[in-house]
Amino acid sequence: MTESAPPQPETLAACAVDVLTTGDPMEKTAKSRAHAARWFAGRAAGTPMPVGQATPPDFPARPEAPELLDPRDVPRRRPGSPAGRIALLHAVAHIELNAVDLHWDIIARFTDTKMPMGFYDDWVKSADEESKHFRLIEACLNDLGSHYGALAAHAGMWRAAEDTAGDLIGRLTVVPMVLEARGLDVTPGMIEIFRKADLPQVIAALEVIYAEEVSHVAYGSKWFHFLCGRHEMDPKESFHALVRRYFHGQLKPPFNEEKRAEAGLPPDFYWPLAEETPAALR
Repeated sequence: MTESAPPQPETLAACAVDVLTTGDPMEKTAKSRAHAARWFAGRAAGTPMPVGQATPPDFPARPEAPELLDPRDVPRRRPGSPAGRIALLHAVAHIELNAVDLHWDIIARFTDTKMPMGFYDDWVKSADEESKHFRLIEACLNDLGSHYGALAAHAGMWRAAEDTAGDLIGRLTVVPMVLEARGLDVTPGMIEIFRKADLPQVIAALEVIYAEEVSHVAYGSKWFHFLCGRHEMDPKESFHALVRRYFHGQLKPPFNEEKRAEAGLPPDFYWPLAEETPAALR
């Protein structure tokens, strides 16, 4: 007798919690993509599942590996060597997997804040794309004889979610408009590393990620400005105050000003914060 499939979550918030409480990365990203497909199929048919309410975990489920270390304790490797390139890809996979959880968490955690349906469309789409990105990079790692979990990774990525668990506009500030914007700055350099190594599969994967991350930053900027308008807050002053409050790193140039502008992030948002960073830390 075959086991029947488990029942599908009936609300979008329950879908989010289903992803967040799944530890295996491939199962997590498969669920993420399946729930996104269901959401958009319902939207297209005019019968979307309700957003609903659910209680997300304080910390998402994770596999036994990789070992999570303080960022200062993660070994550094030269990206010009084969081992260094694998380490760089492993770090990208870790970022993408965390991004899957961050985007589903924003859906489940802030359902008490009434938002337009487009807000949910944007973050479901982002979560779906981050799931695709993880699987692309995992395939690249497999092709190079490795896999996600083979190396240690840093444990700091979820701190932004913990710090902003009660502040939606703070979450939008730190995750898409700071952390994901940083990806726009560094990805072109990563692509060049793998171009010199003549690894076309990796280049193709990173180019997909680079193109789609612009939209994720743009979604953050759009809904940040939406909430600033709702609460009659000055966007630039609010952005500066929220970064100072919640972001524990430094904003360091060089910045990809072209792609940041394309995503709705003008220079007067981030350059003043970079100029506050002591030169020795840049």
